[in-house]
Amino acid sequence: MLEIVKISTYYGYVQALKEVSIEVRDGEIVSIIGANGAGKSTLLNSISAIVPPRSGQILLDGKDITRLPVEAIVGMGISQVPERRQIFSALSVYDNLFLGAYLRLRKGKKREVSDDLEYVFNLFPILRERRGQLAGTLSGGEQQMVAIGRGLMARPKVLLLDEPSLGLAPLLVKEIFRVLLQLRQEGTTILLVEQNARAALELSDRAYVLETGRIELSGASKELISNEEVKKAYLGRMDRHPKRKGVRP
Repeated sequence: MLEIVKISTYYGYVQALKEVSIEVRDGEIVSIIGANGAGKSTLLNSISAIVPPRSGQILLDGKDITRLPVEAIVGMGISQVPERRQIFSALSVYDNLFLGAYLRLRKGKKREVSDDLEYVFNLFPILRERRGQLAGTLSGGEQQMVAIGRGLMARPKVLLLDEPSLGLAPLLVKEIFRVLLQLRQEGTTILLVEQNARAALELSDRAYVLETGRIELSGASKELISNEEVKKAYLGRMDRHPKRKGVRP
C-alpha cells in the first residue's frame, strides 16, 4: 500500500534521512523505533510532505506522491496524528474533529462525515461527553483521543501516528494502544512512530529500527522483540528508566 524508496531528507544542509526504504502493507501496523534524533518524526513528515524529501520516492497504491502538496496527500488517503497532539486549543472538541474532515466536507460528503463522527464518539465515548468543551481544557489523554479522532475523520488509507503515548500515564497509554489494536482489527493501516519500544513491538506486525537517519534493522515485530541488539539498545533501557520515555508515573 505505502512504499518508501530510498528517500533522503534534509533540514538545510543537515541530512536527517539517508536513503530510507520501508513498506507498509494493507491492514498492517508497522512501527518505527529508535532513539531521540534518529529521524522518526522526519520520516512521517516526509511522507506527509511537511518536510519533502530531496530524493527518493513515496508510493501510495503504486502512485508516486513524492512531490504532491500536503492537502493532496491528505486527499489521497494519508492522515498524520502529530507528536504532542497539536490540537486547536481554543476550539471545541466537535470543531477539532470536523476540521479533520475539511476536504471531505468541501466535496459535500456531509452524511459520511456525520457517520464518521459517530464512529469516533463510539471509539472514544468520553469525547461525546466533552464535544462542546474547549479542547485545550481536556486532559492529555483526552487531547490525544481528539488528535487520533481528528486523523480518522479524514477516512485515511494509512494513519501516521507520531509518539501517541508521549506524556501519558500508563493506564492511558494502555487505552490508546487498545484503540490502535481495534483500528487494525477493523482494517485501518497504521504506521506508528513510538519510543515505547516494547509496547510498539507488541502491538505491531512488523517494525524498523531507525538510527541516525538510516534503517539498521527490520523484520517481524515478534522477532525484533527477541533480538539481543534491540533488547540492549531499547527494551532494557526502557524497562529500567520508564520516565525517560515521557510516561508519567
